[in-house]
Amino acid sequence: MSDTIHLNAEPRSDSGKGASRRLRHQGLVPAIVYGGDSNPVQISIPHNKIFHELEHETIYTQVIELQVGDLTEEVILRDLQRHPYKNKVMHADFYRIDKNKPIKIVVPIHVQNAENCVGVREDGGMITQVVTEIEIISLPKDLPENLEVDVENLHLGESLHLSDIKMPEGVELTAMQNVEETEHDDHDLGVVSVVKTREEEIIEDEAPEAPEGEEGEEGEVAEGEEGEVAEGDAGESEGEASDKE
Repeated sequence: MSDTIHLNAEPRSDSGKGASRRLRHQGLVPAIVYGGDSNPVQISIPHNKIFHELEHETIYTQVIELQVGDLTEEVILRDLQRHPYKNKVMHADFYRIDKNKPIKIVVPIHVQNAENCVGVREDGGMITQVVTEIEIISLPKDLPENLEVDVENLHLGESLHLSDIKMPEGVELTAMQNVEETEHDDHDLGVVSVVKTREEEIIEDEAPEAPEGEEGEEGEVAEGEEGEVAEGDAGESEGEASDKE
């Protein structure tokens, strides 16, 4: 778990599209804090501050200390809305957490030792990551920044699955929770594989050419047969012509 992220916010009483538009013109991001035993609170956050924190992916997976006026609450970033084409944050949702209650959150999966992967270095394959993020459940204090899979010893045609991820203590994959042994394979999704490169696939898909000698023999027989038929037909035509005369 990384260092705690701090954000300062101010409560706001006005709401609606018009109020949010005015806040954005002032360089503020409209946001809301909800969850827990308290009522939802409308807040605003300096745009430059939250935009700077968003450069680090840990803000999506770590506990945030959100100071609203004189009150400090521990929250997680539950949702974020960005402008469709401008590099701007439009709205943020923060969810209050309880230190003693597990929470579910989606964390990224990072591939380790890709440059030393045997399947790439020696077998000429390439790495394909199928699952890039996964939902976990843990107490807030145990939340990891990310999960890691080590592909150094992965050969061509081999894969690593969810069950191959080394899980931090106190952290579980929600996809593998309460899964019976008979259902294990159905839930144990593949995360990363070493596959053939596109060039290799194209070469193997090409049909093999027939040897030139075989083609020549078949061609000579075919021509000979056609020649005999042609001569026979010619002879019959001459005979028919003589009878008519």
